[in-house]
This record gives sequence, structure tokens and C-alpha cells, in this order.
Amino acid sequence: MPLLKAGPLSKLPPGAVEEVEGGDVTYAVCNVDGTLHCVGGTCPHAGGPLGQGTLDGNTLVCPWHGWEFDCRSGLSASDEDLKVETYPILVEDGNIFIEVP
Repeated sequence: MPLLKAGPLSKLPPGAVEEVEGGDVTYAVCNVDGTLHCVGGTCPHAGGPLGQGTLDGNTLVCPWHGWEFDCRSGLSASDEDLKVETYPILVEDGNIFIEVP
């Protein structure tokens, strides 16, 4: 799988979310207590920018309407039929990379 450089690990402290764009796809990279997770960056509810949301534990909250997603699994806390894609993360030489299809 190709790797998309998301930026330096030093700029994503625990509890932070970062929006990353790769071509025409947006991703949300989350740091949960030092463990990184990545999900698709567009909320399936109404298209909100998940990478601009907030993180409450493992829960990523969309800034538009407050819809919540588990950043580990991509599953919605509000609607069991909604899910965002998840992507593997790699940290190498202090940089975060997303494994993209």
C-alpha cells in the first residue's frame, strides 16, 4: 500500500485530531493516549470535516452536528448503520504515515 505523509508526530499530542488531505481524499488522524488511529475525514451523516472535530477518549466528535465515531473501529455511536473507513498508521523517523489504498 502507498504511504501518505501526515506530518510530524510532535505536532499531534495525545488527545489531538489532525485533518490530512491526500489528493481528493481527506483523513482524520487521532492520537488516543499515544496510540494513533486514522479514519476517513468526512462524516457520513452530513459531510462534516471529522479532522476538525474533537476527541473524547476514543470518540471522535464531528464539529458540525456532534455525531460520534469510535476512531479505532470507525463505528458510529449514533447510528449502527454509519461507519467511516479506517486506515493503518505507521510512524517512522518521527513522522506519521497513513497507509492508503
